[in-house]
Amino acid sequence: MKHVLIIDDDVAMRHLIIEYLTMHAFKVTALADSRQFNRVLSSETVDLVVVDLNLGREDGLEIVRNLATKSDVPIIVISGNRFEEADKVVALELGASDFIAKPLGMREFLARIRVALRGRPSVTRAKDRRSFHFADWTLNLRQRRLISEEREEIKLTAGEFNLLVAFLEKPRDILSREQLLIASRVREEEVYDRSIDVLILRLRRKLEGDPTSPQLIKTARGAGYFFDVDVNVSYGGTMAA
Repeated sequence: MKHVLIIDDDVAMRHLIIEYLTMHAFKVTALADSRQFNRVLSSETVDLVVVDLNLGREDGLEIVRNLATKSDVPIIVISGNRFEEADKVVALELGASDFIAKPLGMREFLARIRVALRGRPSVTRAKDRRSFHFADWTLNLRQRRLISEEREEIKLTAGEFNLLVAFLEKPRDILSREQLLIASRVREEEVYDRSIDVLILRLRRKLEGDPTSPQLIKTARGAGYFFDVDVNVSYGGTMAA
């Protein structure tokens, strides 16, 4: 049984979601705010999180940010009066998987949840013992840590992490937007398609000495992007080319 965590301060909305998803064989935990959020995540397996952008004195985007830096759990953002395109782009940068406007159509909501759950990797990165070594960087998959040669650690959102792994697994291969959308678990719609450029820009800013003249992540005009550097892989301390 899949476990869905809902964070929404609207009591009626929480009850509606609980009733509907329970009818469709989901386990549902509903919270009014983030005060019990970490306790639930640490004590139970959560398969998907639904976050309302407007939570009274809290900002749903901050919850998305905090979750995306430490988990691959898909995040669906819902919103009513605050649903500008800028909010969509920011939430996507922070790691959200999908967006739904209120009032919710429950059948569509259920379909979106099922799509987000199907997009989860079949093997979790936490169990992957590989480390990628490229340029002056090391990415440890099990620890989800990106460390420079000077031992400086760079934080990555879930979307950035997944996108970087996609590049590292296929260095110098041109990856299309469709491939990158799938790799970063972003829904394939027009506004989300443009967000790939945002994720690429954010990765360049974190990896490149001069993001305006990238040496690692390069653009293949009309085709996609490619990672233009040698990548070595180590398994539990053993280096493999």
